[in-house]
Amino acid sequence: MTMSLSNIYTGKDVAGCRLLHLFLFLAAVMIFAVPENVNAQRSKPVYQTDFSSKDYVDTAAPMIWLDAHMAYHFPFGNLRTMFKNNFAVGPGFTFKSKSNWTVGFHFDYMFNANMRDPNFFNGTLANEEGIVIDGNGLVSQGGIRAEGRYWTVQADFGKIIPVDRWKNSGIWLRIGGGYFSHRLRLDDFSKQYPQLDDDYAKGYDRRSGGFALNQFVGYQFVRKNRMLNFFIGVEFHEMWTRPNRNYIFFEGPTADMPYKFSGLVGFKAGWNIPLYERKTTTTFYYR
Repeated sequence: MTMSLSNIYTGKDVAGCRLLHLFLFLAAVMIFAVPENVNAQRSKPVYQTDFSSKDYVDTAAPMIWLDAHMAYHFPFGNLRTMFKNNFAVGPGFTFKSKSNWTVGFHFDYMFNANMRDPNFFNGTLANEEGIVIDGNGLVSQGGIRAEGRYWTVQADFGKIIPVDRWKNSGIWLRIGGGYFSHRLRLDDFSKQYPQLDDDYAKGYDRRSGGFALNQFVGYQFVRKNRMLNFFIGVEFHEMWTRPNRNYIFFEGPTADMPYKFSGLVGFKAGWNIPLYERKTTTTFYYR
């Protein structure tokens, strides 16, 4: 019988063919699987703790903080007829959601608003020439300090709009409402003025109160370092107030007095004290 040499395989040849087949199979698997592995590696999240890295992306998280803030205001409307600029200090409480919506409660105590008109008391505490007579019938050698004092308590809601990779920071827009009260504080340093004794002084303080609106436009800065959490911006107050004393020596009974419009605009800055932050996993992706 004649046999074709091409159809005869030795054991060594069979083993070599099997190795070749295995190599071709593995090569095919690698050709098709490697791109998938590369894509999977690129999309696989990797924990990042180097906050200074340019690839670090902060994760927005629910937070609660207290703040201590201060402001400097310029009055307009009815307040401007009596008072100059004022300072303000106070605490605040804010909750921020994961989607960066905020709800807050704020208190402001405003002070050092000096009188705009130096002759404001002429004809009341002072005579027409501006001379104050003390309790001994003598021309005053002491002094009465007149200063505008205000306070307000308000609730607001807002939104932090991130502008970079720090997702808890960004442009902070707020709007709110509450109650606003203002009065004229009179300090009798020499204790020689019976006009300012006890309840009689209430006839001079022009205390008023009413509904108020508040807006804030600024920037909220939040970092993992808790010492570097603060906000800064511009705020606006609009108030509709009327006297809440029964009688004002300057003007008489107050029962029929209308509400008057006033406003404040100024700069505000505060330091945040975090009370709670939900821990989230911060990730970035290979490119």
